[in-house]
Amino acid sequence: MISMTLLYILGFIIVLLIFSIRILREYERGVVFTLGRFTGVKGPGLIIIIPGIQQMVQVDLRTIVLDVPTQDVISHDNVSVHVNAVVYFRVIDPQKAIIQVEQFHDATSQLAQTTLRSVLGQHELDEMLAERDKLNIDIQQILDKQTDAWGIKISNVEIKHIDLDENMTRAIARQAEAERERRAKVIHATGELQASESLLEAANILSKNPLSIQLRYLQTLSDISGEKTNSIVFPFPIEFMDLLKKKT
Repeated sequence: MISMTLLYILGFIIVLLIFSIRILREYERGVVFTLGRFTGVKGPGLIIIIPGIQQMVQVDLRTIVLDVPTQDVISHDNVSVHVNAVVYFRVIDPQKAIIQVEQFHDATSQLAQTTLRSVLGQHELDEMLAERDKLNIDIQQILDKQTDAWGIKISNVEIKHIDLDENMTRAIARQAEAERERRAKVIHATGELQASESLLEAANILSKNPLSIQLRYLQTLSDISGEKTNSIVFPFPIEFMDLLKKKT
């Protein structure tokens, strides 16, 4: 009879130890409650919990990658776009993450979705496409400030895709093509202006010395003679003949 009682007691102790012992990894912490009241954060390593009296909520301190679902956003210039993003965050205060908010992961996800729509809705489409890095920083700073009370640190936010409907894509393509044509015309007109200015300057220099004009004429003939042609017909100015006669 005594031996059976000892066996029962020993078995009870073994079961109690099984339910009492917790082992936390290096990146884990345990938020301990005793009779419902917070009594501390423990870990990592071996943790002893009194069953029925104490409870422990395990928290992972590693960086969590949160995929923000695609959001329908209306830009400041009334363009509808579909945007999704990814948020990197981690728990830096396990006590706040468990006590101050219910399901901090879901809360951060919902906050990221609403903040994404709010921030992007304040900007025009061109800013969304051209200033994505700046928008990432703005969203990250807003999220980090709001989640600080939850013991959460937002380390990075990246907008992954900004998708437009087919009509808007074609409109942007036409706009880009028109912009390229405009720049090409401006460059061509600038080149024509510079060329005309150079020709005018050269004409002014040549007009100061009639012999320079004749030398330029001979140089032109030399350039033409280098072409692969059978015959060349060119005008010969009378003034040049008179100049040659005077020299002879």
